[in-house]
Amino acid sequence: MTYISSRARYANAHVIRSIILGPTVIGSGSVVEGAIVGYPTRAKLRSAKDMFEMDRGSEGSVLGTSVVVRSGSVIYEGATLGDGAELGHGVLVRERSHIGRGTRVGTHAVVEADVRIGDNVSIQAMVYIPNGTIIEDGVFIGPNAVLTNDKYPPSERLDPVVVRRGAVIGANATLLPGITVGEGAVVAAGAVVTRDVEPHTVVAGVPARAIGSAEEYLRKRREHGKA
Repeated sequence: MTYISSRARYANAHVIRSIILGPTVIGSGSVVEGAIVGYPTRAKLRSAKDMFEMDRGSEGSVLGTSVVVRSGSVIYEGATLGDGAELGHGVLVRERSHIGRGTRVGTHAVVEADVRIGDNVSIQAMVYIPNGTIIEDGVFIGPNAVLTNDKYPPSERLDPVVVRRGAVIGANATLLPGITVGEGAVVAAGAVVTRDVEPHTVVAGVPARAIGSAEEYLRKRREHGKA
């Protein structure tokens, strides 16, 4: 099924078996296949009786140039994707979130509302990113990592995580609410981070503790990459 709102704007983009709602803008060279773009928020969805009312109520989304959105993905109204951003299959991007230029979000990852993700970020499959999280440019987040934002769930006060530029978060790591991972820091696979991570520091364990410097980590990575 393909449904494209009369208010949507796209030129030189490929929309294949997708639903495009509201005044969504899709940039040149983009591909949207089997996805929903401009999905309305909960309050609007409850009052909508059919697709046409969902369309009328949607504020639309904005996709830059050369964006790729794969099948099963849902992008809510008010979300924006920068030029060259890519979503894997079944990615959820909630309202008012921003994904930067050249950023890739892996299959079945969840990006909740009001999240800010910078440019050239790599987010692997099944990562969970809750409301209000800030992820700066050049960050890598490994598969199944979980970021959190509620110290005493369920509560009304949220304390989002901040991940600074160039940090690396390993597979299956868990970041507790309110912590900041410093610029260039490395969180090892499976770590549970309960306090701020200093810039250019490697932490590991449960709870995570400093075990070395990012400089040493980068040296090992370079050596590992040699043929």
